Parts: sequence; structure tokens; C-alpha cells
Amino acid sequence: MPPQAVAPLDTPLTALWGVGPERAAQLARLDLRTVGDLLLHRPRRHEDRRHFLAIRDLKLGAAATTRGRIVAQGLKTYRKGARSVFEFVMEDGSARLHCRWWNLPFMESKFAVGDEVMVYGKPVSLKPRTIDHPETEVLEAGEEASIHLDRVVPVYPLTEGLPQRWLRSIIWRTLESFAKHITEPRPSLAVKITGSGAEEFKVQSSKFKVGPQADGSAGQLGTLNFEPGTRSPLPAHAQAIRWLHFPDELGQAELARWRLALDEFIELQVRIQTRRRNLQANARALPCGGDHNRLIKPFLARLGFGLTDAQTRVLRDIRKDLSGAYPMRRLLQGDVGSGKTVVAACTALMALESGFSAALMAPTEILAEQHHRNFSQWLQSLGIAVELQTGSWKTKVEGRGSSVETLPGIRPSTLDPRPSLTIGTHALIEPAFSLPNLGLVIIDEQHKFGVAQREALVRKGRYPHLLVMTATPIPRTLGLTLYGDLDISVIDQLPPGRGRVRTFVRGPEQLSKVHEFIRQKIAEGRQAYVVYPRIEESDLKTGMKAVTQEFERLEKAFAPHRVGLLHGRMRPDEKDAVMTDFRAGRIQVLLSTTVIEVGVDVPNATVMLIESAENYGLAQLHQLRGRIGRGAHESYCIMVATRETDDARERLRVLEETTDGFRIADADLKLRGPGELLGQQQSGMPPLRFGSLVNDRGLIEWARELARSEVDT
Repeated sequence: MPPQAVAPLDTPLTALWGVGPERAAQLARLDLRTVGDLLLHRPRRHEDRRHFLAIRDLKLGAAATTRGRIVAQGLKTYRKGARSVFEFVMEDGSARLHCRWWNLPFMESKFAVGDEVMVYGKPVSLKPRTIDHPETEVLEAGEEASIHLDRVVPVYPLTEGLPQRWLRSIIWRTLESFAKHITEPRPSLAVKITGSGAEEFKVQSSKFKVGPQADGSAGQLGTLNFEPGTRSPLPAHAQAIRWLHFPDELGQAELARWRLALDEFIELQVRIQTRRRNLQANARALPCGGDHNRLIKPFLARLGFGLTDAQTRVLRDIRKDLSGAYPMRRLLQGDVGSGKTVVAACTALMALESGFSAALMAPTEILAEQHHRNFSQWLQSLGIAVELQTGSWKTKVEGRGSSVETLPGIRPSTLDPRPSLTIGTHALIEPAFSLPNLGLVIIDEQHKFGVAQREALVRKGRYPHLLVMTATPIPRTLGLTLYGDLDISVIDQLPPGRGRVRTFVRGPEQLSKVHEFIRQKIAEGRQAYVVYPRIEESDLKTGMKAVTQEFERLEKAFAPHRVGLLHGRMRPDEKDAVMTDFRAGRIQVLLSTTVIEVGVDVPNATVMLIESAENYGLAQLHQLRGRIGRGAHESYCIMVATRETDDARERLRVLEETTDGFRIADADLKLRGPGELLGQQQSGMPPLRFGSLVNDRGLIEWARELARSEVDT
């Protein structure tokens, strides 16, 4: 059989002129292996090199473009030829400029006295005016437009040994050779994006760098803005790729990025929506809508408090899903302390009323055991078996893996064949564990789990309903992308009777006063958390303390009050004993790492001291703060910033100003970016070359609509 033809854009870079094994290896380090990869290599920035300065107007350290004629040049060697410097002198009628290249003797062959040259670089001296290793172009009569000077020039990410000028040249040549092979990725949508009949597209102002300026300044921020409600077509895909690299104006580069980002978002949204359509086409929902509130009514009656309007609204949406034709796929967002656990209990009761079992997966043993404790108190009086499955505790249940021990109060389903609720950690997704007649999967703190882990638990049943919960509110841009296949419900109301939480940022020099404040609150009968970033070894350079090293010191500082220690390397029984004593009030101050970040609920704890707070993300700090303010007393979160940089102050000020988790999540996204906030691997989301989850909400929403029109046809 003849070899299968390679698509032009899949041509390996080794087939291009000038790309030998060494260059190919360098390009591969940038993940560039084919022509298509090369054409989508996004510049870091663009520089406007069309504005020439007179040589006399060059400023020290300010990048600029100038031009003139070479009047002298020469190569000097020293140390017996081991080192060299090539230098030419150019003039333009206003002054002279020296251009030098160290240890590059071959540069002498590229220039001659009398050549007209353009030069771009930063002067390192003004007496005489000197630029080291500038970018240059010899101007020749009838020469085509330069690609390195006298135009808007792309500046690319590089790797060791790969020159900027060489990469710019090969991308220019590749564009010239392969432009005719660049096609629209989705021809059916192209007219909606590029044509005169483009759909309404509302885009927020987008800032881009303009520079260097004619006066030699470093550059300014310019803006592109599509007015709301106007019809604004974007360039065709091929034109966008050309503008990405070699625009005629800086604004074209940003339009190109928008178009290529839109392509990325459409691809992502089509994948998300196709997955949802496939689920609906292939799966018949289990009837889990409940049995006339047979269990929910007595549960709510014994709860001791009423549901908020927000909880009631969310439960109405969930019941509709559980009674629908397709398996529920719903994300429940709620700020810390908003009552998601009660909603989860009611959802589980709907499945149990319908004759199906339910599973709830939590990220830590502490949280799983706390859920088990709460659900047992709530549900065992209704005759419901509540079982626990973690790495340390496994309920003795036939067919569910090896039995280790049966916890007190658990009634294994081998003794009771009725539907049960199993609560656990990652142990629930182990192959040996199975849960017959699984109708509902609940995942708490879903951002702690990867997509694959979520799917592994769902596959324990035959298309069970899925409810994922998070106390870290998700900015809308992330919700539309990471969780576009889920319906989203929000509990936007806190239960009444909660004490106010006040937040303060302090420096390390104020720690003694903070400790005195904690002693005052303990004297009033309250309890406190003190959180450290490390377990065993403090870092003297960064000032990050270790909880085990601080324990002995704070035991003395807070004597005679009892101080407890909690961290992730302790045995499960040790952690459980510490938390039991803290809940019971036998420990007044709990020293911990972020192991208490989620789920820990001790209403009497009203002070949270977080050391080295600048090392945490805002969402994590908000989660930690959520461990207090859970009772009726006023609470205090005190964040000690060891290194008070401008960035740290800006981030921590957000927490001082608001307790609104959604505002905090938006600020965290802007300050840290989605990669650091969620982790691409955790989220299951492919990396984006051109799109920004921070700035491109308009593009994301447009892509969602375009993808829906494609999937529906």
C-alpha cells in the first residue's frame, strides 16, 4: 500500500529548510513539532519598531529603533584570540552610535562601511552612545519589507540556544509557504464569526501593550473596545494566524488572539455539550424523586431549625432533576456555612425513599468522619444505615472489600438489606468497593478531586444521579468551562443567627498582642485555631513556621490552657482523638496545618490565627476563615503576613473588605490565574494557548452559544 499522505499542517518541522536535528530538538522543547504547531506559537508580545528616533534622542536603558550609515567597523581580539568584540559605528547626522557584539566574530562579515542599517536595542551607555547585541537590518535598494525592523514585530518565547531572529524568520517563511493550507476549523460557524452578519458580540475592553514610543518611552497600554450591542466580526482563521505573528497594527494582534481564543473555547464547549448530549441519549434516569417526603418530613421536623429560602429553592431544582428523564448532573455552590450539608442530606433521603442507596465522597478522613457523625445523628433514628468507608475505617459489609473494623453505631447492610448511605474518602473508588443499587453520588468539596476520580465513583452504579458540592464559589468563566456539562445551583443565603466574622491583617511584630487577644477570648470561654504552613521544618528565609516546632512554645504561651496539635502525618486515631477533645472543649487552642480547611465545624471556636498568610490563595484563606463564625458569637480572623509585599497586601486586603465568597473567587482568579487556582490536571481541562479564563468571559459565553447551535444541528 502507498504511504498515506500527510496533511500539510502536519508536516514535521524537520522537512523545512534550515531545520536540522539541533534546531528540531530546540523547537521540540517548546512543544513545536509540526508546521501547525509552529504557526500557533503565540508571541509573548509585539513591539512597534516603525518609529525611528534620532541617535541623539536615544535614552539610557530605553529600547528604541534608529537608523543610519556605517562609517567605521572592526574586530578586536584579546587573550590570544579566545575572546573578541566586533563593533561598528553608525551616524545619522545628529550623533554617532556604537553597536557591539561580544565573542561573535562572524558578525564582521555581515556589515560593510557605507551600509544603511536599522538598529533596535537598549543603550547601555550615552558617552559614547552604545548598544550591545542589537537587532539589526541592512537596508538594500528594492528590498522587500523587513520582518525584524520597521514594522510591528513579534517577540516569541524561546529556549536555550534558539535565537529570536531565527525563529521569527522561519515563522515568516512558513506562513508564506503554508498560508493557503490554513482552513476554517468549523466552516458552518465561520459566517457567524467573520461575516457581515456576525451575531451580537459584547466584549469587555481589552488592554494591550503599545511600544516602544517615538519618544523612547517603554510603551503604554492601549485599548480595543467593542461597544455593547454592535455587530463585530472577527478575522477569518487564516487571517488571524497571519495577524497573530505579523500584524499591520497592534490592534490586529489582539483581534487575532480573540479569534483563536474563540476557536479554543468553541472546541471545549462542543466537547462538553456533546458529552452531555451523549449522556442524555444513552442513559435513562433512575426514579429517585422520593416517596411523598416519607423520610424528609420527620428529618426536617427533628432538625431543630428551618431551611432558608435558598436551600428550599435548590432542593426544588434537585427533586425535579431526580424525577426527570435524564440522570442529574448538578453542581451545588454555597459559601462556607450556607447549609450545603443539609441539602445533601435531603437529596440522599429522596434517593433512599425511592429504594436506592447513596454514596457521599469527601476529600479527607476528618471531613468524612464528621459527615458520618452528623448523618448518623440525623438519620439513624429514621432506620437508615449510615456506613463509613475510609482508608482507616471500613464497614464490615459483604462484597465491599476487606473488612477491617465496624465502627460503633453502624448497622452493616448485610444485617439490613434496605438502602443505605455510605460516606467515605477515596476508598469509595477502590476497585474492591461496590455499592448495590446505587442511585445517587454526592461529592463534597469537588475541587479536591480530579475529573477521573469523579467518574470512577459514578461508574460504581448504572448512571446514578450526581450532585457535586463546593464551598469555594466558582467564577462564572470557570463555571462555563470546567463545569459546562453540569447544571449549577447556588445557595446565596446564610442561615440566621450566625455571629459576625471580622478580619484583620497584621505583621509579625504584632504577634504578642494577637496571642494576648486569644488569651482574652479563651478566658471568655471561647476556643481558637492557629494555622501554620509547614509540618516539621520552619523556613528561616521565608519566615514560614512549622506547626510541630511551634507547639512546645505555644503550649507555654497559652498555659494553663490546653493546646492541641493536628496535621496530616498523624495517625487517623490520633487526629480523631484531638478533634474529639477540641469539639468537647477540652482543648482550647488547636495548632494545625490546613488539614482543617474543609468541613470542621466547632461553633465555640471564634478566633482563627493564620501565620504566613501571604503563602495561601484567597479561596483557601476564605475556607480557613469559614471554620469560625459558625455559632452565635462574634468571631475574629487574624492573618499574619510575614512578607508584606505590595502583592500580598493587595490580596489580603480583599479578605479584610469582604466575606462574599464569589467576590473572593473572582479576585483569586484575577490575582493567581486558573492554573494555580485549580490546577489543569485536577480540573481535567486542556491548557489554553490563546484564551483567558480571567478576561474572556464575553468570548466564553459566545462560544457556548455557537457550540450549542452546532451540537443541536
